[in-house]
Amino acid sequence: MEDIQVLVQAEDSQALVQAEDRQALVQVEDSQALGQAEDNQILVQAEDNQVLVEAEDGQVLVEEDEDQSLVEPEKDLVPRDQFLFIGQEFTNVDTCRRAIKDMAVALHFQLRVVKSDRSRFIAKCNTEGCPWRVHVAKCHGVPTFTVRTLQGEHTCEGVQDLHHQQATVNWVARSVEARLRDNPQIKPKEILQDIRDQHGVAVSYMQAWRGKERSMAAVHGTLEDGYRLLPAYCEQIGKTNPGSVAVYKGAGPDNSFQRFFVSFQASIYGFLNACRPLLEIDKADLKGKYLGTLLCASAVDADHMIFPVAFGVVDSESDENWMWFISELRKMLGVNTDKMPVLTIISERQPQVVEAVEVNFPTAFHGFCLRYLSENFREEFKSPKLLNLFWSAVYALTTAEFDSKVKDMMQVQDVMPWFQNFPPNLWAVAYFEGIRYGHFSLGITEILYNWALECHELPIVQTVEYIRHQLTYWFTERHNLALSHNSVLVPSAEKLISESVSDSGCYQVLRANKVEFEIVSSERTNIVDTQTRFCSCRRWQIYGIPCAHAAAALLSCGEDPRLYAHDCFSVMKYRETYSQQIYPIPDRIHWSNSSSGPRGLYKSDMILRPPKIRRPPGRPKMKILKMESLKRPKRIVQCGRCHLLGHSQKKCSLRI
Repeated sequence: MEDIQVLVQAEDSQALVQAEDRQALVQVEDSQALGQAEDNQILVQAEDNQVLVEAEDGQVLVEEDEDQSLVEPEKDLVPRDQFLFIGQEFTNVDTCRRAIKDMAVALHFQLRVVKSDRSRFIAKCNTEGCPWRVHVAKCHGVPTFTVRTLQGEHTCEGVQDLHHQQATVNWVARSVEARLRDNPQIKPKEILQDIRDQHGVAVSYMQAWRGKERSMAAVHGTLEDGYRLLPAYCEQIGKTNPGSVAVYKGAGPDNSFQRFFVSFQASIYGFLNACRPLLEIDKADLKGKYLGTLLCASAVDADHMIFPVAFGVVDSESDENWMWFISELRKMLGVNTDKMPVLTIISERQPQVVEAVEVNFPTAFHGFCLRYLSENFREEFKSPKLLNLFWSAVYALTTAEFDSKVKDMMQVQDVMPWFQNFPPNLWAVAYFEGIRYGHFSLGITEILYNWALECHELPIVQTVEYIRHQLTYWFTERHNLALSHNSVLVPSAEKLISESVSDSGCYQVLRANKVEFEIVSSERTNIVDTQTRFCSCRRWQIYGIPCAHAAAALLSCGEDPRLYAHDCFSVMKYRETYSQQIYPIPDRIHWSNSSSGPRGLYKSDMILRPPKIRRPPGRPKMKILKMESLKRPKRIVQCGRCHLLGHSQKKCSLRI
């Protein structure tokens, strides 16, 4: 009979039956009975009742007197692999030790190790007088270990509380390893609660924390190994993704990590051939053992989704590191294109970023992120009315309209000192010379924050792998989405064109010549040039989508306004953006390098060591990124009659 464990219900009593070596051990309340299995049946005498048990295809047939019932075996009472039997084999002595200690925790009895060396393992129950004992010895001529003797009965009551001697840090690490693979961000409090729920064992917070640290090292490698593997990983990126750039730099006599830069060929191709010439530059602080900063340069695809072009990790946010990152970005773009595009760059304009951009991209237009700017303005003035006027000034299309909004702001409070620190030519739509195509704020901030949060406990190689997996998923998902579009433009651009066409019906069109038009309305007259894609309202030039005036002119001469949108909004360009693939990096056991040492690490003269900067003691402060801060503030209504905030003139209670 195969090893079968069943739970048999006989009226008010329960019997636990385990068929092993043609014998069955049945526990009925406080009594025990040993029955001999004959012809696949087990006859057991339990007090005055007789129970006939027959195993059939994993089921249990129970006979009591003249009644029969079919009982399903209870599978989760105690796992089968927690039981021992004579002749059971283990691959080595360490596996044997772990298995027996795990069994002791699962069955809630204390274990005392009598003898443990490379050839044998002897243990017994720690309770005085309990006969349970096991002897495991190495087999002759083979590396396996076999259970030689086993006294498998416990007469003790076992562990009566939640604490267990075998629930060590190593045991905690093995217990949480599977969950850590799925969720590296699991907290020690969650670990100790899971262990208590699943195993009925209480461990301390420090045991849970240390167990997580050891399990993370076993699953992902140590943080130190991550730096040592970085040179080989950069080489693997070049082999698997030809055309990609992956460089690192150490510093000091011990070659401590200082900087790392990577850009995959698929991202380089997509940006230079299909994206608008716009880059976002931002950073996120890492909170791991060796701290550091995650830097990123990102573009925007046709449907206004973030498209990371390059990213890097540096030991600290310094002028030198920013200069190095931006210079690597410039070299990467220069190598892959014959004509460097005139870029528009958006950032928070920290001094070190401004200097690095001016040195490496002297022709670029470098503007403020409007979300960062509005937060600064709100903290400075703390006036909802003034903030609403500020946003109206930001989106003013003409200089006359902008100056009018500034005058309104001056009537509320003097804002000129603030304007001197933040010149309008770096952020206002009416004055900014670069083309932002309607993209005014950093969209990469939230993504960088999430990457830093997910990866701050991972080695640097695993951090890059996490980001690469994210990019691979985006490329695949958006490539399939682009193939499903049958329109000329992406959906967001099609919506804007539809609005322009809808609003164009109220205009009178006067045609001056083949390409110039005069668009007349009750408010003003605008000039449109379809050849140069110009409108005097400036919306066409700023957003890259024909405005209502341009749509009226194009429709009057039988042209499709969608064909006059910027190429970066076309479905064809959207498909080309994600036409390349990011190929996987093989596992490190498959990395081969003539200069590598044991375990695939580089020789001592080439080893990249961790940075000198270490996280200070104590709990790190976590910056909480509020999603509300990523959105434009809600418009505040002001009454035109009483000039109070919060209601309109229609709902004003003031008598006329």
